Amino acid sequence: MDNVPFKGIIAYPVTPFDDNEVVDIPLFKKQVERLVAAGSHGIAPLGSTGVLPYLNDAEKEAIAEATMKQVSGRVPTLVGVSNLTTEKTIYHAQFAEKAGATAVMIIPMSYWKLTDDEIVRHYDAVASKISIPIMAYNNPATGGVDMSPTLLKRLLEIPNVTMIKESTGDIQRMHYLRKELGEEVAFFNGSNPLALAAFTAGAAGWCTAAPNLIPELNIALYEAIQVNNLEKARKLFYQQVDLLKFIVAKGLPRSIKAGLDILGIGGGGFKSPLGPLSDHDIATLETILASVKSEGYQYQ
Repeated sequence: MDNVPFKGIIAYPVTPFDDNEVVDIPLFKKQVERLVAAGSHGIAPLGSTGVLPYLNDAEKEAIAEATMKQVSGRVPTLVGVSNLTTEKTIYHAQFAEKAGATAVMIIPMSYWKLTDDEIVRHYDAVASKISIPIMAYNNPATGGVDMSPTLLKRLLEIPNVTMIKESTGDIQRMHYLRKELGEEVAFFNGSNPLALAAFTAGAAGWCTAAPNLIPELNIALYEAIQVNNLEKARKLFYQQVDLLKFIVAKGLPRSIKAGLDILGIGGGGFKSPLGPLSDHDIATLETILASVKSEGYQYQ
């Protein structure tokens, strides 16, 4: 088992629906192919961008299988398998492994606030039932639980838990993780507006939906960091930061789908109660994308 099979830009596809709120697999595969062809270093279906909590079991399985078929081993895949219960999380983790996923990502979703011991038991139970790596995902804004560095350190004692995705938006947290957990621990940035700061704090990669709209800019930022060209990295980050802030503020599924429509790729529809951006927000997004293009970035 490659304990840390990811680095660089890990792209998150949306989950498109047709007018009847049925998952549009052909459009999904087209979007995934575009992410791979653009040079993304990994593909991560069924994350927040892919509206994981809104999907039923059959839809999750269809998306996981479609991802594996389309990617066809060209880049590693990271499948979201989170669920309220340990039983269901194990079920989806095992399905992802059988489908060919490189690794799975788990956020401790909760209605009642979970204790640290409950979270450790949850991850340990899932890890004992699969043989592929697990990325522990910390995003209190969506999961309802903020996993402290102390808790994350406990999770990393579980053999399969080898990666951390940090999405609190606190750059000091990232520096603390690097300091406390050491250089050998791979942590990944999940906060788009912190992309540059996270890389300078030692992030191994950036988990982001932005490659749906600006893949070359995202990849160029990572490559500039790899050669320690901080001046170039800053310029690349400033060119994309307004877009990064917008997609987070307006909601990733809505904003990415609107952007894909603007670019002529097609973002697909939504599953209720989620809906599209307002006309005003779409116009704002068009302006931001046009500004990125005018600064020298060419869409592909």
